[in-house]
Amino acid sequence: MANKRLLLICLMATVLIACNKGPKGAQPPVTDSSVPVIDYRVTGIIPHNTSFFTEGFLIYNGQFLESTGSPEEISTTESLIATVDIATGKTEEKVKLDKSRYFGEGIVVLKDKLYQITYKNQKGFIYDAKTFKKLGEFTYPSKEGWGMTTDGTHVIMSDGTDKLTYLLPPDMKVVKSLTITENDISVLNVNELEWIKGYIYANVWMTNDIIRIDPANGKVVGKMDLTSLKNEANSTFRYSEVLNGIAYDSVSNKIYVTGKLWPSIYRIELIH
Repeated sequence: MANKRLLLICLMATVLIACNKGPKGAQPPVTDSSVPVIDYRVTGIIPHNTSFFTEGFLIYNGQFLESTGSPEEISTTESLIATVDIATGKTEEKVKLDKSRYFGEGIVVLKDKLYQITYKNQKGFIYDAKTFKKLGEFTYPSKEGWGMTTDGTHVIMSDGTDKLTYLLPPDMKVVKSLTITENDISVLNVNELEWIKGYIYANVWMTNDIIRIDPANGKVVGKMDLTSLKNEANSTFRYSEVLNGIAYDSVSNKIYVTGKLWPSIYRIELIH
């Protein structure tokens, strides 16, 4: 009797599998991702200010520039731009926004001008990148401002969607947008950005991933999993939040990553 029951169960399972292969209501086939994995190794660690809720991160004139946000629930945070010594991690505040009005987000330097966007104000600020003197303001149509980078001509910003918006100085008018896809599926929550050797590298909010984007078509052509660094940050400072921050030194060809409230900045080397 037991053998007959087993045979009946096997026959029913076979029928169900066959039905699911039919053209109507067919399930999409499970395929391996075509996105190459980017391997890396850590080659150095620099102290990072654990009160910095990192939103923008870059290298200019041999030092880090870091912009931060100020969540209401974390009273110790401020919306500011600071210089960070690349050897010691020592910080010096250069710009401070009124956090009752603005939540600081991404930054980028283009032709010695420093651009900063804000979270929900649809407003950005322009400074002299060397003196930090405010030069002007600009607006953008995206409902939110997240990350920034540049291709050397445009200011490129993310807004938490699957779109990157290209703004052209000095008027900061939108000239085009780029949809980010991975295996033809839109990638949401694209966050902090960095232009590295012809590609856009981006943090994906609420993940431990950094993706490499081809700016010609918006396709993700590589992915790096930094879960081990996130875990290390939490083991050192338990209030560490998400991975967010990519800086590239084109002079030394070095890449640095960090996160919100992380105790460390990591210098990493990509393994090709």
